[in-house]
Formats: sequence, structure tokens, C-alpha cells
Amino acid sequence: MGAHAAETAPAPTSARRAVASSFVGTAIEWYDFFIYGTAAALVLGPQFFPTDSDLASTLSAFATLAVGFIARPFGSVIMGHFGDRTGRKSMLVISLFVMGGATVGIGLLPNYDAIGAWAPVLLVLLRFVQGIGVGGEWGGAVLMATEHAPPGKAGLYGSAPQMGVPAGVLLANLVYLACTQSMSDEAFLAWGWRVPFLLSIVLIGVAMWIRLGVMESPEFEAVKAEEQVARIPIVEVLTKSWRTVLLAGGTFIATNGIAYVFMAYLLTYGTKELGFGRGTMLALLIAACPVWMLGMGVSAYWSDIVGRRKIYVGSTIGLLVVSAFFFTLIDTASVPVMLLAMMLLAFVLGCTVGPQSALFAELFPAHVRYSGASLGYQVGAILGGGIAPFMATWLYAEFGTSNAISVYFVLIALISLTCTLVLLRRPPSELAGRPADAAQPAAEPTAESAVPTGAVR
Repeated sequence: MGAHAAETAPAPTSARRAVASSFVGTAIEWYDFFIYGTAAALVLGPQFFPTDSDLASTLSAFATLAVGFIARPFGSVIMGHFGDRTGRKSMLVISLFVMGGATVGIGLLPNYDAIGAWAPVLLVLLRFVQGIGVGGEWGGAVLMATEHAPPGKAGLYGSAPQMGVPAGVLLANLVYLACTQSMSDEAFLAWGWRVPFLLSIVLIGVAMWIRLGVMESPEFEAVKAEEQVARIPIVEVLTKSWRTVLLAGGTFIATNGIAYVFMAYLLTYGTKELGFGRGTMLALLIAACPVWMLGMGVSAYWSDIVGRRKIYVGSTIGLLVVSAFFFTLIDTASVPVMLLAMMLLAFVLGCTVGPQSALFAELFPAHVRYSGASLGYQVGAILGGGIAPFMATWLYAEFGTSNAISVYFVLIALISLTCTLVLLRRPPSELAGRPADAAQPAAEPTAESAVPTGAVR
């Protein structure tokens, strides 16, 4: 990516281990984060927020889901600061410990019947700690992958941690499916829901072993060698690149928001409104996850060839179209049609985030890249996934139709599309980092030559 980094590029074996570490570690951390979303949809309401109203209980559980998103920018700022000053690797190890400890803590936490009001208070606190951990994870994982990438392959290498997200969803739902199918509903509600949280301690140990063997990012080593380490990285990002941070976050609102409705709220909708069993809805989501990963890989690969902008804009338009009629297909209550709808949405969701790692990294210079990329990502996560399951639940309760959720999807997709078009047409003087795709050969002149030379393609 950078010239100095190219001169000190790691051996292929080291680069492959960095990519594997990013994928496995991210999958484990997002497994931890997502099992909470699944639990919120299935059991946390009656366990920690018992009321006479199922709706109020569900809304309370999804509200605690948002707490993790509120915490994520704090994690991105704290770990971004030290990741830009002391290195990417150490922060990735710490984020695993933080996330794993909070997840196991939730699995051991007594419910409302056992300790009363302390139960929801402690649940919210542990969810906040989870948010801190995952907030610092994404930036470090994508930088370890993209900064180890050979010239012209930042998009492909950067898709590895992105693929860790649906891999985490897949793993979380496989574990929940095994639990729900192997025990009675009474046993699952009493103690079985805790099993996925407690299993995290084993998964964290595996990921830690892989991460400790990875070399530090060559671009960070170059920053240290050239004595360019920022004193307070987040201050530099916020004073020089705040518009870029906000626009980058805006590009992610729709993807993250629609994805969390897809992953969390749809389980509630399918069981309570359409009458399907938990196992059926979990199986549908599990079947869609590999297609999600396929979309990531395909779009990331092509972004290295044709440029980030074409892929990003085209994918966001595709997300807008598919999300507009997604619930119409789900409401048929036909399992084959629902599966088709979920696979189609999963694919376009994957396409929108495949090139994201490389794009966000390319927006900021190496000495503040951890802070800038992480903060942009978490801004989009708060405004997207942080409120989307709650909004979907409230909209359906208020209007009595999934059309209201579809309108919400279209609105946030339009916001993200607008941010994408503005961000990726800004001249290089307004971008904080080096031009995107700088390591790639110059493309043949096209109609897109109107984009200023050096701008994100």
C-alpha cells in the first residue's frame, strides 16, 4: 500500500497467517457479539426484563442490543489510539480478552428471578464491555490484513476479516440450532441459552493462539521507523478528517442496519408473526451465510480490478432494490421463497462490504489509520445496526405491516448511497490518506475520468 511498506513486505507465509488471524479472530469476536443478538431475539426479554407484555420485553432486550453499539466508538477510540501508537497486534489480542471475558460473564449471569433489578443492570454493563471489545477489533483486523497485502490485492486480503462477520453469524446460529434441537423449550429457557456464551472461552483460546504468532503490520513498522507516530491520533482524525469519518460511516448505515434486522429481528418476526419454529428460522439464516461470504469475496476481488467506487456504488444500489421487496417475499411464508429472499439479500449485503476494509484503510494515512477507519466504521454501526432491530420491532407494532420496515430499509439505503457518491467523488486534497487503489496499474480511460486524478475509483 505504501512505498516503504512495499520495500519491507512480509514473506508470503507471514501474510497468509495475518489474513488467517484476521478471519479467525474476527469470526470469534463476532460470534460473541452475535450470540447476544440471537439471545435477545429468543430469550433475553423474559429472562432479564419480565413484563406482562411480550412486545415490551422484546423491545427492552433489543434496546440492550443497542448498548453494545453505543460502546463501540469508545472501543474504537481507545484501541485505535494505542493501535496507532504501539501497534495493531497488541490491540487485537486485548480486544479478544475483553470480548471473551464479557461474553462468558453473560453466560454466568443470574437472571431477574434470581437477583432482581441487578440482573438487567449487570447485563447492560457486560453488553457495554462487549461493545468496547468489538469496537477495537474491526480496525485492527482489517489493517493487519490490508497492510500485509501484496500490491493490487488490498481488496481481496481485506475481505478476510469481513468474511469473519458472517462466519461468526453462522457459528453462532449453528450452536443455537444445536441447543434448541437437542433440548426441550423449558431446558433451553432455563439454562440452555447460556451454552453458546460459555463456549466462547474455548473459541477465544484458539483465536489467541493464532494471533500471537502474527508479525506486526509492515506499514506500522514503517511509521515507527520514520518517527511519524501520532501523539494523539484521534485528535488529528477529528480535526483534519471529520467529514471523511462521517461520510465513511454514512456509507455503512444501510448495510449494517439491514444486516442486523436480517440477523436478529427476522428470528423474532418469523417465530412470532409468521408462526415458524426457532429451528426453521435459524436454519434459513445458516443457509444464507455462505452466500453472504460469497458476495464479499466476489466484490472484494473485483474491486482490485475495476476499482472500489464502481463496486461500492453498484452494490449499494443493489441493496436498495433488494431490501425494498425483501419483506414482501418473507411474508409469503413459503420456506423456498423465504430462502431465496434471504440468500439474495445476503449476497448483496456481502457485496457492499467486500471492498470496505481496503476502502476505509485507503481513506486515512498509516499513522492515524487505526483510529480513522475504526471510528468511521463504528459511526455507521451506531446509526445502522444499533437502532435497526428496535426500529423494525416498533414499526411493525405501530403500523401492523412489514411495509413500514421496507420503507425504513429504502430510506437508510438512500442515505448510504448518497454518502457513497459524495465520499468517492471527493478530490484527493479532501481525502486524508493516499489515493485508493494506488498500488494498482492505471486503468484505461473511461467515462469515469471525470473523477479527479488520484481520487477513489
